[in-house]
Amino acid sequence: MSRAWILLFIASLFEVLWAICLKKAEGWSNLPWSLAVAVVTPVALWILVLAMRSLPVGTAYAVFTGIGAVGTVLIGTLVLKEPMSPLKLASFLLVIVGLIGLKLTSPE
Repeated sequence: MSRAWILLFIASLFEVLWAICLKKAEGWSNLPWSLAVAVVTPVALWILVLAMRSLPVGTAYAVFTGIGAVGTVLIGTLVLKEPMSPLKLASFLLVIVGLIGLKLTSPE
């Protein structure tokens, strides 16, 4: 796996962290979590920019948001106890298949 893909994966993990912090910020009423959003979001975007130096923009952004979505659904389901229906699970698996396809068809 290339450096760009590793950076993209790390950026995506920060996106998951951003989404969870945003949930915990409770509409900006929880100051510590709101500050976490303000710190984590630019870090995610900065690392994404580094990954995009070598990866196509469409692939990089789709993978960034896809991993972010998958990770957020996982944490929402496993940690925050949000419901997982069969249709939600099937849709979740389709996103994962799409991410794998993007990786396999990437020139990098």
